[in-house]
Amino acid sequence: MQVQAIDPQKLNEKLKEELKKFKEIEPPTWSFFVKSGVHKERPPEQKDFWYIRAASILRRLYLNGPVGVERLRVYYGGRKKHRVSPPHRKKASGSIIRKILQQLEKAGLVEKTKKGRVLTPKGRSFIEKVAKEIR
Repeated sequence: MQVQAIDPQKLNEKLKEELKKFKEIEPPTWSFFVKSGVHKERPPEQKDFWYIRAASILRRLYLNGPVGVERLRVYYGGRKKHRVSPPHRKKASGSIIRKILQQLEKAGLVEKTKKGRVLTPKGRSFIEKVAKEIR
């Protein structure tokens, strides 16, 4: 099943629902109060932001695997708006990404290698199964 051929929003939505079933993946209490990066003004408004980001990270690992925390920080970063000076690009929060990756490791979906995090066979089959359900 080609995961690339499926609409990313639909895949992330379905992955989010499936990730909620894992007991290892749960948002920490502080995650409701912190911004997702320096470039943001407020914390995320979605109640299930943690699961949305975890689903997105899983998909990113499937497509671009091995990926480290820094690469993901750049990917999820954005433009920091200044009042007078022009906007600059900023990275996303490394702590959020790191904690999600650690939880995905505990769930057995991701493993650490020398070049970064990669999907385990269990993680790969999990995404492909969800993709097949969407198709």
